[in-house]
Amino acid sequence: MAENNKSNDQNKIISAKDIVTKYNITYQTVNHYTDFGLLPVLTKKGNVRFYDSEIIGKRLTQIEELKKEGYSLRLIRKKLIGI
Repeated sequence: MAENNKSNDQNKIISAKDIVTKYNITYQTVNHYTDFGLLPVLTKKGNVRFYDSEIIGKRLTQIEELKKEGYSLRLIRKKLIGI
């Protein structure tokens, strides 16, 4: 049973490289959104950042929708995380 939980936890974790592939955005965009506070880092191993895949999927969808509505990244950040 513990093994099953461990594999479920691993399915929730996504690397920056995987985000680039899965969501068709550039690595620079992932870095920028992370540095700007839009994509929260779950953990780091060495120089590799890992994110919660559920949060990333929701956040990127919200960011795209708000960008299409004409919001700047500063306003998007304020709307999503209150900073």
